[in-house]
Amino acid sequence: MRIVIVGDGKVGSALAVQLSKENHDIVIIDSNKMVLQESEQSLDVNVVYGNGAALKVQKQANVDASDLLIAATSADEINLLCCILARKLGCAHTIARVRNPDYFGQLFLLQEEFGLNMAINPERATANEISRLLQFPSFLKREAFARGRVEIVELVLKSDSVLNGARLLDLYKIVKVKVLVCAVKRGSQVVIPDGNFTLLEGDRLYVTASTSDLARLIRSLGIAQKKVRDVLIIGGSRIAFYLAEDLIKAGVNVKLIEIDENRCIELAENLPKATILHADGSDRFVLDSEGLAQTDAVVTLTDFDEQNLIISMYANFLGTYKVITKINRTEFSEVLNEKGIDCVVSPKDLCCNDIARYVRAMGNRKGGSVQALHRLVEDQVEALEFTATKQLPHLGEPLYQVALKPGTLIASITRRGKVIIPSGGDCIEPHDNVVVISPAERGIADLSDIFIDD
Repeated sequence: MRIVIVGDGKVGSALAVQLSKENHDIVIIDSNKMVLQESEQSLDVNVVYGNGAALKVQKQANVDASDLLIAATSADEINLLCCILARKLGCAHTIARVRNPDYFGQLFLLQEEFGLNMAINPERATANEISRLLQFPSFLKREAFARGRVEIVELVLKSDSVLNGARLLDLYKIVKVKVLVCAVKRGSQVVIPDGNFTLLEGDRLYVTASTSDLARLIRSLGIAQKKVRDVLIIGGSRIAFYLAEDLIKAGVNVKLIEIDENRCIELAENLPKATILHADGSDRFVLDSEGLAQTDAVVTLTDFDEQNLIISMYANFLGTYKVITKINRTEFSEVLNEKGIDCVVSPKDLCCNDIARYVRAMGNRKGGSVQALHRLVEDQVEALEFTATKQLPHLGEPLYQVALKPGTLIASITRRGKVIIPSGGDCIEPHDNVVVISPAERGIADLSDIFIDD
């Protein structure tokens, strides 16, 4: 597939890396020659220098012959203009990054006029992710499928856990909840396990469960679950604003520290129920005086990864119950885990996942297109949701009779609103929502790709 990316910043470059790995023909447009040169040298992509909203530049990039244009510059207006022009030239699909809440809220009215197939707001998506993590603070990650009915959650196996030393075959006997361990990270090793796999202390587990069973799972595992009532947010970014709004609606007390006085005034006007402090959130005296050690949760949302990491490490040192860290450079995630920074969110990664899902859905053939895509275990494993079509092979056949590709696992089936954590006797029927676990390098785009005989 031929894809044009306008903007070679954090999101644009991450998309170029991901989509080129999936063997798409990528063209990057940017007005920074140095950035383009770096991308051309490090990736198998073509580059075009210039303003992506200019007609001659889009023609030079052959947008008219492309399948998709993704506008990911730092300016919403430029992104929307890029998409309008691309559709006029004949590009079949367009995606725009739109960050301004005033624009994003009205896009559903103007989507057709702008020629948009999809609009993404990384800040809104990140705030939603953090809100969900604060609902169940025992989990390090929560990924939702089947319209929120199914989740894959990440947790670390402690030495006193009832699962320490247990075989997966005995999982239901121990926890009395129908769940499926779909991936395990042990040291540097990543496993998509079978029933004979034995769990050990320190394993990072990725568990599939019905959303309604998450609270039961926590109780069965004996995990102490404290309700988050007070949250300290460091940094007054757009993410912080969206997050504060969500938390206040949920009845949570919010205290927000921002170093820019004008931004403090703006936040105070728009968040009258939050406590807004004009101070340096990276100053230890400020953190101590504002009760960092006593607060239920701290979320670091400054514009600097280094600052977020230092504040989070200090919060962990003080024993803060829940610490969530925003970072953009996720390539050092293994190092972060070793330092206790294990609950991390990345706007760039959330944005890339949504776009990768859309691109794979465009390539759908017969079995069912990608409805949702989440990357697990430091991007080494993918969890994908599909809706099964009537053309899917092996419909109605018990799963124990069906040969799946190595390392592939069916994590859940949702049928008419009912969640099934499948065993060998279950089957896939037309219109089922199916969540599949697969190695990331396989890049599954169609549900029929999971079968050996496809």
